[in-house]
Amino acid sequence: MAPFSTRGPRKQASMKKILLGFLAFITLAAFTALSGLDDVIGALRAGNASELAKYIDDNVEITLPEKSDRYSRAQATAVLQDFFNNRGVKSFELKHKGDNGGSQFAIGTLQTRAGAFRTTVYMTTRNGRQLVREIRFQ
Repeated sequence: MAPFSTRGPRKQASMKKILLGFLAFITLAAFTALSGLDDVIGALRAGNASELAKYIDDNVEITLPEKSDRYSRAQATAVLQDFFNNRGVKSFELKHKGDNGGSQFAIGTLQTRAGAFRTTVYMTTRNGRQLVREIRFQ
């Protein structure tokens, strides 16, 4: 008798359930990661630094036209709120988004009363959450 002849329909059904469960988990994890990026894009569209702060890592690099530095989450919230308030956000047009090795990014144009800024957001996974690690307004 062949060594695998003991596999019956029950074991095959069990393996199918495990495989389907695993695939569902992977799909949900991918969707959750992208929804974090979508929430960040929504916060940019609204010029809402408080909403954006929910996705900022403990430390984040922010590049503005006049300065570039690394900030704590609280400092970053204040810097972004000041940037949004002083320029008056009108809209954010997404040009491209994607992922690279578990990290997500988005590139777009932030339209303000003071002009347009090419905006790049980089997110990385930490403790199972997608967090912003860098934002550039150029």
